[in-house]
Amino acid sequence: MLYFSEIRGKKVSTEDGIQVGRLDDFIFLSSDKPRVTKLVIRDAKNEALVVPIDFLKKTNGNFIIAKNYLITELQENELYVLKNLLDKQIIDIKGNKIVRVNDIVFQREETNWYIVGVDIDLLGILRWLGLSELAVKFLRLFGLPGSSRFLSWSDIQPVELSRGQVKLKMEETKLERLRPEDLADHLEKTNMINTRRVLRLVDENFAAQVISDLNINYQVDIIRHFKPEKSASIISLMDPNEAVDILLSLSKRRWESIINLLPEKKRLQLLNLIDLSKTPIGSLMTTEFISVPSSFTVRETIDKIKKETADYNFLDYVYVVNEKNQLVGVSNLHELMLQNLDEQVYKFMTQNVITIYLTTPEEIAIKKILKYELQALPIINEKKNILGVLGFDVLSDFISKKIK
Repeated sequence: MLYFSEIRGKKVSTEDGIQVGRLDDFIFLSSDKPRVTKLVIRDAKNEALVVPIDFLKKTNGNFIIAKNYLITELQENELYVLKNLLDKQIIDIKGNKIVRVNDIVFQREETNWYIVGVDIDLLGILRWLGLSELAVKFLRLFGLPGSSRFLSWSDIQPVELSRGQVKLKMEETKLERLRPEDLADHLEKTNMINTRRVLRLVDENFAAQVISDLNINYQVDIIRHFKPEKSASIISLMDPNEAVDILLSLSKRRWESIINLLPEKKRLQLLNLIDLSKTPIGSLMTTEFISVPSSFTVRETIDKIKKETADYNFLDYVYVVNEKNQLVGVSNLHELMLQNLDEQVYKFMTQNVITIYLTTPEEIAIKKILKYELQALPIINEKKNILGVLGFDVLSDFISKKIK
């Protein structure tokens, strides 16, 4: 086996002893068995010469090429080792994580050179610094393994020639072992086409989690290009507020075609949020809040919090409602946890709840949240039903934009 770190920079000369330059890169054919097709030689003027590997005569520490060598160009389905593979991220299925290529491993078979795998270990980095042998001796001194970790080329494939991103050949069940946020981070480093391709491999529940962790541009592009039925299935599984953000970034005709395919309950919920988003406060509020009947005990309240708020970004208060679903009280979580588990919430809730309406100007909302030192403000309608909450973090963003 030959490591790229050990041969890059070697002298390249012709058969008659004329130095051409130094080996800078290899070019290989993108295939299941990637064969090296060209040498990239950096000459004395720092110019790159692309020479077909057919002109390579022998290697004796350095590279010897034919004296009548020719210059060529990169062809379709060819990739650079240095530019397109080394130091790029790939998905390690066995380890269920994103890893980085630290070195490339080649193997010679008669006159052909092939890439057989990639080194993802720290030793791959140390090899570039000329410290790998010292590191191996040090590790073995303490009884630790002194070998690198490899991923075989049979487990990876180029998925995007223009940018050289690389991922493992993956089965759906293996792909879903990754954390959604890790996969989303990896996909944002590729292009939109590749992102859509990968998301089609997984089931809709996992796809919805990954899409939720992507930036809005990727989210909108994905929903725009999926068929309406597929988009509707994904949207139905997402947080309603995130779903509305995506839908409103599409054309009205497009989001209507999607929303009309949703179950009635979900469709009405999203349509309501879309209407709310047309008001200044409505566009800033979130529906991530929890309310309980005034007869609930602390134990019942905690159980409800555990069941319903796992995906919430934050939860500062528990709102208390009466039999007409009207807001009648509030308790912060600290106060809740200090009570006896069998205590009913109406006995210790704060009855004088500070509220705002959808029509409340943003400036008034800011003054209230600062004056009363609140983390969130409940938004109610004329019937005193709670519609959502306005978090302090959202108002902070709003204030920052106003200042700018």
